[in-house]
Amino acid sequence: MPEIISRYPEITLKVLKESGARCGEGLPQKILTKCPEERFCSLSTGEICVYGADQINKVTQFSAGPFPMFVNFYIFIILAILIFFGGFFLGRLFFSKKPQ
Repeated sequence: MPEIISRYPEITLKVLKESGARCGEGLPQKILTKCPEERFCSLSTGEICVYGADQINKVTQFSAGPFPMFVNFYIFIILAILIFFGGFFLGRLFFSKKPQ
């Protein structure tokens, strides 16, 4: 059953109610058991949980996805650059020719 993330969750809930869904009535939750009662909608064909954009961390059906991969990639690039320049400057410091 879907969990919906909406910029305007109240409007989404209103549209669902107007189309025949029963929302926020304290109905039994068979599948979406962690959905807040006020965000839960039951239809004849299933259940829907509507989250606002600020509640994305409460969604249970998917994780952060590819975003951590990009963060890890950038951290790797920054570390590689720091190691390169650190090695360059240490090499210049220790292996530079000293005037005689």
